Amino acid sequence: MSEILTISLLFAAIRSATPLIFAALGGLYSERSGVINIALEGLMLAGAFTAAVVTYQTGNPYLGMLLGVVAGGVLAFVYAIACLKFEADQVVAGMAINFLMIGLPALISGVLYDSTGSTPQIDKVYKLPMIGNQLSYASILAFLLVPLTWYILYKTPFGLRLRATGENPQAADAAGVNVIRLRYVAVIISGLLAAAGGAYLSIGQSSLFTKQMTAGRGFIALAALILAKWKP
Repeated sequence: MSEILTISLLFAAIRSATPLIFAALGGLYSERSGVINIALEGLMLAGAFTAAVVTYQTGNPYLGMLLGVVAGGVLAFVYAIACLKFEADQVVAGMAINFLMIGLPALISGVLYDSTGSTPQIDKVYKLPMIGNQLSYASILAFLLVPLTWYILYKTPFGLRLRATGENPQAADAAGVNVIRLRYVAVIISGLLAAAGGAYLSIGQSSLFTKQMTAGRGFIALAALILAKWKP
């Protein structure tokens, strides 16, 4: 019995960690480029809501996951424009994204489904596939992304330029690196990954989107990233 409980607890921990890993890795790319991404919470909500709506409407969780990730990338691009082009305060702009995604899903859900609290329940057959009803393929992907991110950061030219951009943008610029373009790319990657974590919450771990369902996970991921000293 104790062995069964231990295994079940392990799988539960992996499921709970999955959205945090996606969001933390997303924040890592942005932070390494020199842009503070306080908007992880809002980006996760964007992914969760879009994935739930698309999956419910089409019955296709893969399309839901894809468009949820795209929604996070688009919102991150808006955040990047505010911070990089218009030089808005990064913390203020990030919190604005978070507040926007607290209210906007409720507004759209009210129009589509006459309910501002949640989207309709998704049939279990349309959720992201599981391995033996214990582990999602999304969880495996999240854990595989950790060593992949380490390799990208420390073993590729892109990672070298990214770290140089965040640590010494003047030197990176003098070496021919397009600092602004690289920061745009990093912030968009951040949005894609954070939204993937949110999408997993709504169509992998749950069967619907509920208002503020991330429950601070974006901030928890950011705290984990800080405690890990910006390393995968």
